Amino acid sequence: MATDVIRFEPILKRLIWGGRKLGTLLGKSIGEESDYAESWELADHGSDVSRVAEGPLAGVSIRELIDADVVGLLGTELGDVERFPLLIKFLDAERVLSVQVHPDDALGVELVGDRGKTEAWVILDTEPGALIYAGLKAGVDRRALELGLERGEVEPLLHRFEPRVGDCVFIPAGTVHAIGAGILLVEVQQMSDATFRLFDWGRTGPDGKPRALHVAESMQAIDFKRGPVEPVRAALERERWGTRERLVNCDYFSIERLDLREGATGVGSAGHFTILIGIEGGLRIEGGGGSTLLKRGETVLLPAAGGEFGVSADVEGTVLVVRPGRGS
Repeated sequence: MATDVIRFEPILKRLIWGGRKLGTLLGKSIGEESDYAESWELADHGSDVSRVAEGPLAGVSIRELIDADVVGLLGTELGDVERFPLLIKFLDAERVLSVQVHPDDALGVELVGDRGKTEAWVILDTEPGALIYAGLKAGVDRRALELGLERGEVEPLLHRFEPRVGDCVFIPAGTVHAIGAGILLVEVQQMSDATFRLFDWGRTGPDGKPRALHVAESMQAIDFKRGPVEPVRAALERERWGTRERLVNCDYFSIERLDLREGATGVGSAGHFTILIGIEGGLRIEGGGGSTLLKRGETVLLPAAGGEFGVSADVEGTVLVVRPGRGS
């Protein structure tokens, strides 16, 4: 039974819109290429399955850990679980991503045989003038979007804003969105890769041909009632050790941001797993019979069997605390 903090090997993805910030700003071991787009920190999707990076369980996959002791790893609150329910990744958008939409669970199963994809982003770094596209502008309906696609004029229909470091953007399934060039972020999402590409800015792929679009599927998936999406505005709660922000609480996951200045706080539960993502500084995690340091750009899993863990910062540090949601 795993009771200690578990650290996994990142799964690196090279894509046409990637850059080098996963290495230069987050310390990932990347090669010489300039198209490193994603670091999958915790995954159990198809052939992309996370493996333990160190310790007596080194090399063991997250799938094998679940098979060996699902309750000890995930807890008792999730019910019958076949695979890990969340995907954690860092993204470096050196170039703008395609305009896309993710289906909900029912449509995802119907169209691609995968779960839906609700996600949230926390901005880690942004260049001047970088944009987030989140939702359609008020009043944009299906016909207006169809006309925009026919004319190749989609950008004017998208709600956009310049993000700030620390912004959290919640993207429920059915929301049209794109990550603009010059943004580094961490993404928390359902364990799914169900993505429909609606518009790709007229560019070509590595083979010189336009990348495939999924317009019909996108139109089925879009929630035209949603409208513009703004960054989450969470109240800052003062604690004896620092501050807490409750950023997202949806059916699939919850996200809190803890800024630790002094003292320690408890995280983790015997009822469910907990994920910690290092955002700034260094944090010490105590529990499960051991102690480990969490730095910026690192992700760890606290198994349910470990119960509550202590988190503290020698000077100061910021961590995202991710827990499974009600519908996971």
